[in-house]
Amino acid sequence: MYLEDIVLQNFRNYESAELSFSPSINVLIGKNAQGKTNLIESIYFLAMSRSHRTSKDRELIRWESEFAKVNGKLKKKSHSVPMEIILSKRGKIAKLNHLEQKKLSNYIGQLNVILFAPEDLSLVKGSPSIRRKFIDMELGQMNKIYLYHLAQYQQILKQRNQFLKQAKHSPKFDQIYLDVLTEQLAAEGAEVLFYRFKFVNQLNIWAQQVQIDISNGKEQLEITYKTLPDITDELSIEEIFNRLKELYKSAQQQEIDQGTTTLGPHRDDLIFYVNDKNVQTYGSQGQQRTTALSLKLAEIELMNEITGEYPILLLDDVLSELDDNRQTHLLNSIQNKVQTFITTTSLDGVQMELLNHPLIFYVDEGTITDKENEEEINS
Repeated sequence: MYLEDIVLQNFRNYESAELSFSPSINVLIGKNAQGKTNLIESIYFLAMSRSHRTSKDRELIRWESEFAKVNGKLKKKSHSVPMEIILSKRGKIAKLNHLEQKKLSNYIGQLNVILFAPEDLSLVKGSPSIRRKFIDMELGQMNKIYLYHLAQYQQILKQRNQFLKQAKHSPKFDQIYLDVLTEQLAAEGAEVLFYRFKFVNQLNIWAQQVQIDISNGKEQLEITYKTLPDITDELSIEEIFNRLKELYKSAQQQEIDQGTTTLGPHRDDLIFYVNDKNVQTYGSQGQQRTTALSLKLAEIELMNEITGEYPILLLDDVLSELDDNRQTHLLNSIQNKVQTFITTTSLDGVQMELLNHPLIFYVDEGTITDKENEEEINS
């Protein structure tokens, strides 16, 4: 798949912009704070109906504007899909083929994107919440069933936490209601865990080979999903459900005392081992960066395996953070199969000889110019 074009209205610092893209490599050059990342963000927003930079949608609307709109035409193997998101104070409207989608879960997954930015290099050494978000965002694009169960789990978790907080300060509480919430949470948690296990196992296969290639055979990567005791990828959904119920029952008083749900998929983590050593704890910065890159490149192949289409790759100012070896491997991996958007302040740090006839745009104060055609393509 690739994005043929995009039209922006009142998005971040763009009053209006209309661009047509190369199906292979698109390079956005400009100084910092000119709008390069905003354009990357608009593509991500078109795909995911949310920003990767802020949880406040209002920040996406241009200053003193009432709304923001992003339109794009997605080209797939068999057909084209017009996509549109309108954002205003009244909320968010998402359209596919010009038809409004009542549920965002029906919208997400049409346009698959993988974002790689400097902060993603902290995927390995950062907090568990970063790695859980990584799973949820990537798996959610590929599996609508997982996305549904995750949303249900998060909603029930919120209700249960509110009840536990109240129960903490009350000598009497409705045990039956707590039992109902706990059973519902265990049921949705079992679904979430089942699909996460499957995803991590599939990702592991691709990431191991990438790590071997980048390290010239010196590093063997193993990704494990860290969850509750006696819950493994060998269990069925029903078996996971029963085990979760047991654990919640044994932890009930502790959870009431703390006023929150202390265990479940919302507390889980990924652990990365390189040559049987925990790379988060004992790995060098180079090994940690190689592991992060391996994950991103593995995602590309896994998405193609699951959806039958390669995703769009967004490289936001990340090439300058990679040494020549890792940059070479990345650029060689995407040639002629993945539409890619690269932002950079200069071409000096980019191995341009590895890019096959890229389309280059220059970004300056919210104005994008295609210097090759010497025309200003937005205002």
